Amino acid sequence: MTKVEGMIVNSLSLCYHNKVILAPMVRVGTLPMRLLALDYGADIVYCEELIDLKMLQCKRVVNEVLSTVDFVAPDDRVVFRTCEREQSRVVFQMGTSDAERALAVARLVENDVAGIDVNMGCPKEYSTKGGMGAALLTDPDKIEKILSTLVKGTHRPVTCKIRILPSLEDTLSLVKRIERTGIAAIAVHGRKREERPQHPVSCEVIKTISEALSIPVIANGGSHDHIQKHLDIEDFRQATAASSVMVARAAMWNPSIFLKDGLRPLEEVMQKYIRYAVQYDNHYTNTKYCLCQMLREQLESPQGRLLHAAQSSQEICEAFGLGVFYEETTRELDARRADLLARTPEEVGESAEDISGVIKMAVKFDRRAYPPQITPKMCLLEWCRREKLAQPVYETVQRPLDRLFCSVVTVADKKYQSTLWDKSKKLAEQTAAIVCLRSQGLPEGRLSEESSSLHKRKWEAPDQDPGGPRAQEPALPGELCKKPFVVLRNSEESSLEGR
Repeated sequence: MTKVEGMIVNSLSLCYHNKVILAPMVRVGTLPMRLLALDYGADIVYCEELIDLKMLQCKRVVNEVLSTVDFVAPDDRVVFRTCEREQSRVVFQMGTSDAERALAVARLVENDVAGIDVNMGCPKEYSTKGGMGAALLTDPDKIEKILSTLVKGTHRPVTCKIRILPSLEDTLSLVKRIERTGIAAIAVHGRKREERPQHPVSCEVIKTISEALSIPVIANGGSHDHIQKHLDIEDFRQATAASSVMVARAAMWNPSIFLKDGLRPLEEVMQKYIRYAVQYDNHYTNTKYCLCQMLREQLESPQGRLLHAAQSSQEICEAFGLGVFYEETTRELDARRADLLARTPEEVGESAEDISGVIKMAVKFDRRAYPPQITPKMCLLEWCRREKLAQPVYETVQRPLDRLFCSVVTVADKKYQSTLWDKSKKLAEQTAAIVCLRSQGLPEGRLSEESSSLHKRKWEAPDQDPGGPRAQEPALPGELCKKPFVVLRNSEESSLEGR
């Protein structure tokens, strides 16, 4: 496993033969549950289904406080969080109905996960209403396009998870077509789209699929009838002739189902889960939901009532005798945050070669000091055009701890940066442009300066927000995220605006 520009790149190829796997489960398959399943012996863990459109709004943030990689939505909600502990064994499952969106999501996350999976079996409305999940089963052409695009476009193994069709003939025709796309494995839930857990799982259909395909088949759907303890996992695998077994509800009820030595007491399992939830800042509502799934019939017990009443992570910890652990852990996390916030920009996550030769000044951009529609970025762009230089390239990073921004502009192979951090990406880029202009002794468009050609020239887009992304500004090359920042790229912003 190697690290490249703040990202952890998994160089291992995931194997799907003879594995026990934590199934993707909405609201359950978050980081604490995945880590717990790995602790108890799961070979591979799937995250919950995450919708492509939502993921494409996210920014990748290296969280140095938690030692995680976070994919954060515009409302600051963490949509997907992972860590180095699981990165060689976590599979990212997406909900999608579009090949190009699927590929964009895969490329967004592929350096932080071990595999990419497409949900083609979820029968719930939130998945099927957008043509995703089990709705794809009626459109084999779209299935083929999505999977073929992913196989060709990502360097991670691609899989999908399906349900069986009403007829065995149609099911076999579909899975053989799926196999020809080049995917690494296929997970089969042995129920039809309209069937629910109370309906028996069709082991014989999964077995027929397993015998018909040359790629690994992962059997799923055995929790209700077949899997109550670890030894049952192997029995289910043999009954379906599958390469591997994917466990859902049995693992949700007690993740120690993966432990070869047998189930651990539920109290012990829940306490271990809570510790992970606190250490990785899991939202208390998600923690509470997962614990309720474990307690099940014990929800009316004294501890169940305490859990039901809990309205914070601290109250959950206190309900399970972990109050001291919560206080110690939160103090440690707060200390990490304080330490990171106290660092100067030069100290935070930059390697020597990255900062050497960067020209720096302590400047700020004050919009009131400039005429309408005239900014330092415009002045710098105009100067570069006049001098026949390449357009300025801005590399903007955000510090997740305080949400402040810093930008470095490259002009004629030299880099310029303000040592002061700004409240927005636009402001940070303007201050970087000011540093460059002042270093070169060039006018920056201030009201106090003499008129320049920019003042006389009508701007092509007079209603353009000053400092905002423009068509003539080039996208930043490559992944530029460096700990502990999130990178903002003009090309990403433009692509999202049209979605």
